Amino acid sequence: MVDERLNVLLVEDTPSLAALYQAYLQDEPLSLTVVTTGRQALEHIRQQPPDILLLDLILPDMPGMEILQWLHREHPEVTTIVMTAHGSVDVAVDAMRLGAHDFINKPVEAERLKVTLHNTMKFRHLNQLVDRFRHEMEQKRFQGFIGESLPMQKVYRLIENAAPSSATVFITGESGTGKEVCAEAIHQLSGRAEGPFIALNCAAIPKDLMESELFGHIKGAFTGALQDRDGAVIRADGGTLFMDEICEMDLELQSKLLRFLQTGLIQPVGSSRQIKVDVRIVCATNRDPLVEVEQGRFREDLYYRLHVIPVHLPPLRERGADVISIATALVRQASREEGKSFVGLSEETKDRLQGYHWPGNVRQLQNVIRNAVVLHQGEWIELDMLPAPLDKPLHQELPTHRNSDPAAAPVIPLATLERQAIERAIRHCQGNVSRAAALLEVSPSTIYRKLQSWGKGE
Repeated sequence: MVDERLNVLLVEDTPSLAALYQAYLQDEPLSLTVVTTGRQALEHIRQQPPDILLLDLILPDMPGMEILQWLHREHPEVTTIVMTAHGSVDVAVDAMRLGAHDFINKPVEAERLKVTLHNTMKFRHLNQLVDRFRHEMEQKRFQGFIGESLPMQKVYRLIENAAPSSATVFITGESGTGKEVCAEAIHQLSGRAEGPFIALNCAAIPKDLMESELFGHIKGAFTGALQDRDGAVIRADGGTLFMDEICEMDLELQSKLLRFLQTGLIQPVGSSRQIKVDVRIVCATNRDPLVEVEQGRFREDLYYRLHVIPVHLPPLRERGADVISIATALVRQASREEGKSFVGLSEETKDRLQGYHWPGNVRQLQNVIRNAVVLHQGEWIELDMLPAPLDKPLHQELPTHRNSDPAAAPVIPLATLERQAIERAIRHCQGNVSRAAALLEVSPSTIYRKLQSWGKGE
């Protein structure tokens, strides 16, 4: 039995039976309310919908079937158990068609009522779990991200959990994986969403100007400082400051950033006064921050101050079928912006994109799609529209033995390796295509399409 206290509404017009059912259920983990007419039931449901409804079909003022019809239309979330002394197969079928979960013939015995309620509680609990996991596992778009691969579902859940906190988030990942998109998602899902989101690229600002860009300066602080200027920290007050490529920051400035993180106070360049600000820091790097610490290029104390909630963005090559989802969305977006008629990708193009290793990740994919859309016409992006290096067939070397000559290793077409991988996964999963697709991190439709092209599908 599920240990959950649910609200149950009993609609029974016979006082003696209502009292009997209350006695049956007095030790159960539920809160029971009793009404005697259909109108009372409707009024109660309007004000406070119960989790479970025990409904007598024969009521003095209206048929119970009318209540079922109304519930089916207005409150489908209420789980209904029908009770009647005039039961028949036809009545049960009609009740189930209108959304009833179970059907009990009266007189109702104590054990039968308890078992039915316990099963209904479990049913509701399982439905809630399914809904939750469906929400978590089937998110194809999330706050600017596109993709439903398992690595990205983990990222989505981590962002959802981290966003409400005020803790610093440290994002890592290769260039082009969407670190700024991740930072904006954290901001938009946080309590600071109404505040500013300020992005600062630490690698794009000259070393001698970085302190001013971060903390601001006053007029005359240095040559060219013709007026007071707020830095990124003040502009982000009440919101989020995203510091990209944080490992590029000069060591001396790192110590000042650490002091700000510890005190919440900044001192603009050239000023003697300190300013209190309320900013959440989200930072990112495409390097391994621990290696930077070991090499002495990044302060260890600053690393541990920033590295409170780590978020790692997977490279595009590890995201399976997300490549096709992202590419399709980019085709449609670029087509709208360029006034073209492209709607998607040919099957051959999908295979070519799926097989590429994408060293530049999503940013490179954006450039490839934009290039194809701008320079060509049509409805589908075909293979001959793709720019280099995707304009030529892709090959992949087989693993070589430790003592063998790499130059002598055979090279086989990627399509052959792909087929071998899919067939091996299907055998491993004893023919279950859905499980094989999950292991390969592609959609089942991709495998079915491949099987059909090889003459193995229906």
